[in-house]
Amino acid sequence: FLLSGALIATASSAPIGVSNIVNLIALKIIGMDLYLQTEMMFVPGVLGLLFLSYLLFLVFKKDIPKEIRFHSYSIPLHKNRPYHPLQQGSETLFNQQKKLMLNMLIFVFLVRISLFVASFIGISVSLVAVCGSVILLIWRWIHLKVNPKDVVGKIPWHILIFAFSMYVIIYGLHNIGLSNLLISYLKPIVNDSLIHASLTMGVITAFLSNIFNNHPALMISTLALTDMGLEPLLTKTVYLSNIIGSDIGSLILPIGTLATLLWMHILKTNKIKITWMEYIKVTIVVIPLTLIFTLISLYLWLLLVFAA
Repeated sequence: FLLSGALIATASSAPIGVSNIVNLIALKIIGMDLYLQTEMMFVPGVLGLLFLSYLLFLVFKKDIPKEIRFHSYSIPLHKNRPYHPLQQGSETLFNQQKKLMLNMLIFVFLVRISLFVASFIGISVSLVAVCGSVILLIWRWIHLKVNPKDVVGKIPWHILIFAFSMYVIIYGLHNIGLSNLLISYLKPIVNDSLIHASLTMGVITAFLSNIFNNHPALMISTLALTDMGLEPLLTKTVYLSNIIGSDIGSLILPIGTLATLLWMHILKTNKIKITWMEYIKVTIVVIPLTLIFTLISLYLWLLLVFAA
């Protein structure tokens, strides 16, 4: 459940531009708005997520229990009585938790809508996102009596330092000619056709993401794209392929995304052990297939709707 949820949640940042900060940065570099990006990416992105979900079901089918059993390590409800959310007699607490979760989902949905509204009327999307975060922290403080100061202590600073180091490395490579090298080798292939543009840039970005992390990898791919001098539809195709490679293809290794590193940090904090080997045994099966499927879906969608 945890591994499937982590993979699907991270891959879900592909269909909509506001789902990942690096998507927004690359979007600004290319000069697309959120509406066009969603129009071009939403259908192939969602198809890719459905495909990934089905592959995960096939991989874990034998491990899914026929019934949920009560275990002694469940969260205590009372001192001498363990609690499980599906256990009989726990309806009150279960309903409280369900109400809290629904409220959070509604809030996140409203913040997402406000980001599109902000983009439409020319307000900074980043400013709206920060305001949403502040409101959430204040609400948490008032209703759950949790001081926002605890966030500073819970932040895994070592992961952020790692991400910053990857940015330094990738920009150093950009400064010594990595972008020019990519352009010289990839421009003839990308210019050949939409399908070559989609598959080539998606796979290259996925490869770079699993080595350097997807944030700096998408940056270098986007910077290279801006210097290729491609015609408009081809430019958008390459950009969207980069997003797919960055958001989905990067999931083969845990190092590929900050979200996965943070997820593994949370598991470790809660004494839940998922090793790199256990992670890779699943991702090496489902992620490459999902990446290719989503890139082909993008090509077919753009060819059907935008290339006519």
